[in-house]
Amino acid sequence: MRLAIDRQRFVDRMQEQAEIGGLDGERGLDRLTLSDADREARDWFRDRMRDAGLDVRVDEMGNMFGRRAGADPEAGTVLLGSHLDSQPRGGIYDGPLGVLAALEFVETLEDEGITTERPVEIVNWTNEEGSRFQPAMMSSGVWAGTLSLAEAYETTDRDGIRFVDELERIGYRGDVPAEPQYDYDSYLELHIEQGPRLEEAGDDVGVVTGIVGFQWGEITFEGQANHSGTTPMDHRRDALVGAADVITQVRRIPGTLGERTVGTTGVIEAEPGSINIVPGEVRFTVGFRDPDDDTVVEAVDRVKREAAAAAEREGLEWSYEQRMAVESVDFAERCIDAVQSAADDRGYASQRLVSGAGHDATHVASVCDAAMVFSVSEGGKSHSPKEYTSWDDCYAAADTLANAALDLAGVAAER
Repeated sequence: MRLAIDRQRFVDRMQEQAEIGGLDGERGLDRLTLSDADREARDWFRDRMRDAGLDVRVDEMGNMFGRRAGADPEAGTVLLGSHLDSQPRGGIYDGPLGVLAALEFVETLEDEGITTERPVEIVNWTNEEGSRFQPAMMSSGVWAGTLSLAEAYETTDRDGIRFVDELERIGYRGDVPAEPQYDYDSYLELHIEQGPRLEEAGDDVGVVTGIVGFQWGEITFEGQANHSGTTPMDHRRDALVGAADVITQVRRIPGTLGERTVGTTGVIEAEPGSINIVPGEVRFTVGFRDPDDDTVVEAVDRVKREAAAAAEREGLEWSYEQRMAVESVDFAERCIDAVQSAADDRGYASQRLVSGAGHDATHVASVCDAAMVFSVSEGGKSHSPKEYTSWDDCYAAADTLANAALDLAGVAAER
């Protein structure tokens, strides 16, 4: 059977959540993990889940679940969701779109009096973004058993505030263990594409077949701080010159490895940080992504070789610290097929693609079969107030998600 979600209710909910932590005078969000705005959004979402008749629970990482019983209580659960936290000055769709599409699915089941064969749960994962507490996708990783609860609790933000202390402060350190409480059959996640492919092809939705692997690290060059006016050029050990050489290679290396390889330096810190001093120490991040894990490893090896060569040229000491490494994920064919069938049945033009960004589905896929739905991102913009997806495109993706989820959950009876 086909399921028709309530478009107006869905749009209204998206607009409501966008007011919580919204930026003054412009579209966008500043709703960092475990902030006061995050607490307000959580309270709002908790109330919406209860209004929908869901059994709500919060685990010890603050992950919020809403459960709807199925006809067969022993059957594996179908899980849907995403995250409500945002980047600083991020967009209103990244994360919340998937959470509220999942909510709309269960509300429509209730409206239509549909009992699914399998139980259904929706989830808001804590700290997907990783912008305040690193690593990203932290709480889904703890839930899936790929990250340590103890280490997550001790993680601090830039002000030295511990994750666990903020979790308690906002009242979302639950007493349920951060691990699967049921047998899970499958997981679906809706997200904006955060890239230009769907828009450029004129497609309505993306059928996501997997997620790229990636490695993030930090390179440190140590030279010698000295007077910028009196130190001859041939006497300098300029850490920033070495860093500049390597950063240029971070831009160039991907083009020698593959069409989907990308590399980025996002943070540079130079000390002492004066126009009058030759930089004595520089730290900068490097990150590479590709659907092929061996390609990511090769990119990191290449940048290390470039760092060693730059250090030798400039008379520097150097080091590399790995910050995060996640292997690529191939989604389950049956879940991919459910998404594809839903898009086809609803008449949406689609394409299959691999996500270039990490998502909670990365970790959840180690627990159960998984797949994702992408909505169009106009201009490919994300992590910015300029992030934009039309309500028509939001609806198309949410409609696809709902019907794919119904396929996986099965219809047991109609009241």
